[in-house]
Amino acid sequence: MSAARPPRVDTPLLHYAIPFPAEGNMAPPWRHCCRWTAGNIGVPSFINAVCGAVMMVARREGAVASLGVRGIAGTKATFANRPVNQPASRISNTLLRSNFRLLNTTQNVCCFKNLHSDAKVKDPFMLAQKDLKNLYDDIKKEMFVSKSELKALCEYYFDGKGKALRPMIVVLMARACNLHSNREGDLLPGQRSIAMISEMIHTASLVHDDVIDGSDKRRGKTTINEVWGEKKAILAGDFILSVASMALARIGDTTVVTVLSQVIEDLVRGEFMQLGSKENENERFKHYLEKTFKKTASLIANSCKAVSILVNPDPEVHEIAFQYGRNVGIAFQLVDDVLDFTSCANHLGKPSAADLRLGLATGPVLFACQQFPELHAMIMRRFSSHGDVERAWQYVMESDGVRQTNYLAQRYCQEAVRQISKLRPSAERQALIQLTELILTRDK
Repeated sequence: MSAARPPRVDTPLLHYAIPFPAEGNMAPPWRHCCRWTAGNIGVPSFINAVCGAVMMVARREGAVASLGVRGIAGTKATFANRPVNQPASRISNTLLRSNFRLLNTTQNVCCFKNLHSDAKVKDPFMLAQKDLKNLYDDIKKEMFVSKSELKALCEYYFDGKGKALRPMIVVLMARACNLHSNREGDLLPGQRSIAMISEMIHTASLVHDDVIDGSDKRRGKTTINEVWGEKKAILAGDFILSVASMALARIGDTTVVTVLSQVIEDLVRGEFMQLGSKENENERFKHYLEKTFKKTASLIANSCKAVSILVNPDPEVHEIAFQYGRNVGIAFQLVDDVLDFTSCANHLGKPSAADLRLGLATGPVLFACQQFPELHAMIMRRFSSHGDVERAWQYVMESDGVRQTNYLAQRYCQEAVRQISKLRPSAERQALIQLTELILTRDK
């Protein structure tokens, strides 16, 4: 198999268009796409679990992801067109029972640009800049405290040096939904509050994660737990969450409160999932994707849904916003998991191979298991034996694990574009489409 070809699978079940990477590039150019067609070399049942896992996680959130799947008993099944209330277990079980073939690629003319009609590409960061201008100052005002040490703790990460990815997505989604609903594009006060709340919840989760993981670096600087100790770090995270909860209550919409409260529950459940391992190899990818949703994508998905609720009563619009955030969030984390293997610590702002050292089996490792079964035992002991981290790293780099994880991220971005393209054309909608490319091509 040449280095430029994507991974291939075991029956003509999948038939979809995904971007095709240029030789030697990890992230693909968007002008060139390919269509996967059935080949004839088999891979064991692990890939079966991947698609089953995608469907199971999507079902948990009330909708089935559109994976453009064909070929079961010679019939065509497009999941995006199935009713939301259809028993998804039937779909996922069919996938899990089906074998896959390795897929060969043939060039085909297809492109994200064909999925929307916005005339001009907009830089998402520039378009949201006005609304995010004083975001961190306003967050600090929300967290006003007289005790100097607590103030320093709580403001430590709100220094304006973060990516502000979540508030940016929320702001752009709010404007896109406002324009879709025949309103002016300007933010409602409650929508901007949700952008602030999303960043506060995210930051609080980082503080707690650093304590759990024993991390000493975050965003290129020493972590709060390293500077002030674990006890004060936990209290600081709790305080940030409490301030976010009070800001949420002031919005005054009970539905929005319910939607964003789900995020905190998901964060806790996701962290518990990360602490465990699945002995059944076929369940690991489902477990990984569900954990990824809860820890990363739930915040983006539910924040997007919340801003749509404030401006439009239509549940279909709420679902569009949610599904865009869900798919972008999962793609973002998949790329992050790839960067843990391909980017150096200077780019990431944290040590590379951090996930392996924490005992975590992410997408690249789970895919690599197909070529290197030795990884299964390492996963179960959470890479705790001497030399496990180094050997696992080597196996991943010699396998298709990184490339297959990238393809999966592309699939999620395709679905995000498909969802957001249902809204009325606008600069903000185009920026959200453009954001999917930035997520896939980022190097930190």
